Amino acid sequence: MEDIFARLYEMTAFSNIIAEPQFLIMYAIAFILLYLGIKKKYEPLLLIPIAFGVLLANFPGGEMGVVQADENGMVMVNGVMKNIWEMPLHEIAHDLGLMNFIYYMLIKTGFLPPIIFMGVGALTDFGPMLRNLRLSIFGAAAQLGIFTVLLVAILMGFTPKEAASLGIIGGADGPTAIFTTIKLAPHLLGPIAIAAYSYMALVPVIIPLVVKLWCTKKELSINMKEQEKKYPSKTEIKNLRVLKILFPIVVTTVVALFVPSAVPLIGMLMFGNLVKEIGSDTSRLFDAASNSIMNAATIFLGLSVGATMTTEAFLNWTTIGIVIGGFLAFALSISGGILFVKIFNLFTKKKINPLIGACGLSAVPMASRVANEIALKYDPKNHVLQYCMASNISGVIGSAVAAGVLISFLG
Repeated sequence: MEDIFARLYEMTAFSNIIAEPQFLIMYAIAFILLYLGIKKKYEPLLLIPIAFGVLLANFPGGEMGVVQADENGMVMVNGVMKNIWEMPLHEIAHDLGLMNFIYYMLIKTGFLPPIIFMGVGALTDFGPMLRNLRLSIFGAAAQLGIFTVLLVAILMGFTPKEAASLGIIGGADGPTAIFTTIKLAPHLLGPIAIAAYSYMALVPVIIPLVVKLWCTKKELSINMKEQEKKYPSKTEIKNLRVLKILFPIVVTTVVALFVPSAVPLIGMLMFGNLVKEIGSDTSRLFDAASNSIMNAATIFLGLSVGATMTTEAFLNWTTIGIVIGGFLAFALSISGGILFVKIFNLFTKKKINPLIGACGLSAVPMASRVANEIALKYDPKNHVLQYCMASNISGVIGSAVAAGVLISFLG
């Protein structure tokens, strides 16, 4: 009878959890992320799949965790080292499990990030940016965190490729971070993806902290509509629809000529936007890109990225350094946008609210919504959403171009 109970006990996950209590840390992280996604509504479409993936990956015996390959693509399979890229698909699914199949075939090949960018493009309206084109420069200024953290990470001992993958977290764009890391430092993909998406979800917490550090009440009360009335723009867009159709075509062409390595991201982003702006003739393509394809890609991406967060991959000093460095990159990007606005205001009569600079991240439209809520606290009539979106949308383009530059120089 004792043997039966002993075997039943060994069959459960309790024996492994008691032997390796670090699993409890991973459960706590998963539950915190689930709480933030469900209760706080911090990017639930991303955070809930990632958090559930973390949970699935850390149940001993469940075989839902992603086995990380080394820099040469080698993984341990049934006690034998094999090259993951030479293994047949059915062998990956059979020997390594469903999550590894999804991860290596859809994520690590670089397939899903451009697909998600296509969906983002279909859901994005470039109108606010085109109507306030001068504000788009703050999206470029907000890339400060990427290059600052890159230099700091190199000084800390990371290789240039690893440092670039760490710095790109400052762009606040999960697909861009994943795509860059796949190209430059695939062995760090798990922790970098987790850090990038976690900080994206924590935009409602991080932006107010940084804004409070740098901005005065007077600056946050700058009313953009009043500034427009005092100093009206001399540029008038006569046919916005035509401009919105031409814009993705022109941007793709220019980027392809100057930064070809950014084309997978920028090209798919602009294609998604183009089928949206054309209208009824491409409505079916728009619907697929923005709904079924986007949703399926998000599910697979979230679950499999979360499944990389095993005790072995996460509870080490390298990953902790990535998490800390990612936060620094994120905060510096927000600070860079704010400080550039402050400098800009020194030389112009038409003042700009620093919150617009804080939105130069790729976390669209959450960053803009958060900034708008902050502005309304200081002045209930100060709606800055459309102005923030101009900077926010340009940040999406800016981070993708920055990723292309890094890949070109270091890849």
